[in-house]
Amino acid sequence: MPAGPPEKIIPKSLNDYLEVMSKSVFQSGMSWKVIESKWPETREAFRGFDIHTVANFNEKDIEDLTKDTRVVRNYRKLTAVVSNARKLLELDKAHGSFQKYLRSHGNFDATLNAIRKDFKFMGPSGIYVFLYVVGEEVIPHDEFEQRYRK
Repeated sequence: MPAGPPEKIIPKSLNDYLEVMSKSVFQSGMSWKVIESKWPETREAFRGFDIHTVANFNEKDIEDLTKDTRVVRNYRKLTAVVSNARKLLELDKAHGSFQKYLRSHGNFDATLNAIRKDFKFMGPSGIYVFLYVVGEEVIPHDEFEQRYRK
């Protein structure tokens, strides 16, 4: 982990949520340093994480990304980012905003479980970081570690 917690943002659009979520997807099982070093190029490859563009990626777009050295070329992670973009749009529409979706579950555990169900390649640690970075309520880190880290 980096020294100290990651920097929080105030999401201005679904693009911001998609980018933060995608970083959690790519960091799963990898060194955060590797992902951080590749992030500017990853952002470029994913067209600035424009949610409508990413949600419309097709199989050829994903296949092209598996050959693109700017990104982590893991097919499952690449397809997860596209699937997650589509799900973000769906939940945003269904709840009136994605933030309302995030806040509709009542507590951290329920929110974590909903995100695990609704999104691909998002485990407890990735969800914790995602929620923290986008400014949502999370439980204290030591409590999270006790509950969710094996």
